[in-house]
Amino acid sequence: MEGKGRGSASARGLAAALVVVALVVQCEVASAATTYTVGGTGGWTFNVDGWPRGKHFRPGDILVFNYNPGFHNLVPVNKAGYDSCTAPRSARLLQSGKDRITLSRGTSYFICTFPGHCRSGMKIAVTAA
Repeated sequence: MEGKGRGSASARGLAAALVVVALVVQCEVASAATTYTVGGTGGWTFNVDGWPRGKHFRPGDILVFNYNPGFHNLVPVNKAGYDSCTAPRSARLLQSGKDRITLSRGTSYFICTFPGHCRSGMKIAVTAA
């Protein structure tokens, strides 16, 4: 009987250790996301198109777009929309002034659709790998 009891305790100990490891890994993944304020202290404004350079984005990272909604907006677009500074009529228009976007794997494109703003550098392309 002693052998059976030790085996059960050993199995319970192993199961408990596995649960602890799983929780630690989950915490590591959850805390691995980084929050970036687009444009830094200046926020989402003109000439931010170079802001992503030198940064290493990952899926799950969060972009925060701070801006005055009376003067700017935020529209996620595809590459063609980014290159041409146009958004399709069906595009999602964000205008809270404090928009948060969670990045997916791949390249995400964002523009401001106020007249002339995108062409003045109010657009970014961010690649999360």
